[in-house]
Amino acid sequence: MRSLRALWRIARALVHALAGWLTIVLLFPRWGASRREAAVQAWAQRMLRVLGIPLHVHGRAPALGPVLLVSNHLSWLDILVLHAARHCRFVSKSDVKRWPLIGTLATGAGTLYIEREKRRDAMRVVHHMAQSLRAGDIVAVFPEGTTGDGSALLPFHANLIQAAISAEAPVQPVALRFVDRASGRDSEGPLYIGDDTLVGSLWRTLAGRPFVVHVRFGEPQGAHGRDRRQWAQDLRAAVEELRASRPDDATG
Repeated sequence: MRSLRALWRIARALVHALAGWLTIVLLFPRWGASRREAAVQAWAQRMLRVLGIPLHVHGRAPALGPVLLVSNHLSWLDILVLHAARHCRFVSKSDVKRWPLIGTLATGAGTLYIEREKRRDAMRVVHHMAQSLRAGDIVAVFPEGTTGDGSALLPFHANLIQAAISAEAPVQPVALRFVDRASGRDSEGPLYIGDDTLVGSLWRTLAGRPFVVHVRFGEPQGAHGRDRRQWAQDLRAAVEELRASRPDDATG
C-alpha cells in the first residue's frame, strides 16, 4: 500500500510541477514581484499537501525584508519547506539552473546561483545577495554548505554572512526538523546525505513512515560589531538551540 501511495503522490507531484512551470513561463513575465512571490509560496504549500507532508511553523516568519535567513540543511525538501513557510530567495549551486523542469522552477522563484568550485564566484554571489537585501528581499542560505544527518550541525561557513554585514541587514536563524508521526523522534526518511540519489531519496521519503516537518523561526539579530566568522558561530549556536526546542504552539 505504501508503494502504491508513493506512486500516486509522485504522479500528482509531476502534474503540480508542470503546472508551476507553465505559470512561470506564461504568467510570471506579466506579474509583479509580490504576486509572483505569493504564487511561489502557495505552490510550495500545495506541493507539500500533494506529497502528504504536514507543515508546522513556529515563531514569526519575517513579514518584510531585508533579512537573511540561515537554516540547517537536511534534505532536498528543505527549499520547498522554507518556500512554503515564507517566500525567500535562495542561494543554490549553479547545477540546479540546468536541471530539466526544476531549473525553471528554481529560477522563477528568484534563486541566486553560485559556482561552488570557483572561489571567486562566492564574492560575486555575496555582492548580489547584498544588492537583494538592500532592495528589501528576504534571502535564505544553508551555511553548512551541504546536508547533514540531523544528529548535529556541521560548521557554518561564514562567507555568505558577509552579505548581511555589507547590506547592514538583520539575520534570522531558522531550524528545520522532520519528525516521525508515530514515535515523535527525528525521521530519517527525507534525509539526503552521502551516496543518496535524488530518486532514491524521493522514493524513501514518500514510501516510508509518515512524518511531519517543523520550521522554527528565531529572533532576528544584527551584527553589533561582529565580523562574519564570529557571527556565523553565534548563528550556528542559535540554530542549534532552535533545533533542540520541542514542538509546541505550531501553525500551518
